[in-house]
Amino acid sequence: MAETSHQGSHAGSAKSWVAVTTILIGTIISGAGLTGLGADTSNWTMVWVGVGVSAVGAVLALVFDVFSDVVIDAPRVMDARDHHSPFEH
Repeated sequence: MAETSHQGSHAGSAKSWVAVTTILIGTIISGAGLTGLGADTSNWTMVWVGVGVSAVGAVLALVFDVFSDVVIDAPRVMDARDHHSPFEH
């Protein structure tokens, strides 16, 4: 599958989304384990499994160099008169 260049887009590459999705899944697993915490040790196991999945996602993010997907836009210049704020004056 050929990757297309998203010039000026904030879409990111597919490999970056894999890393982010892995971290998100780990966070969901940990959160599900935290909501059911009690005397049962299986909930703690679920929390730590989620932490492990998130750690794998973080390693993937480093390997895939997700920070290179950042698009730097030119700074925005706005006229003061276009800004309507009660604290302006």
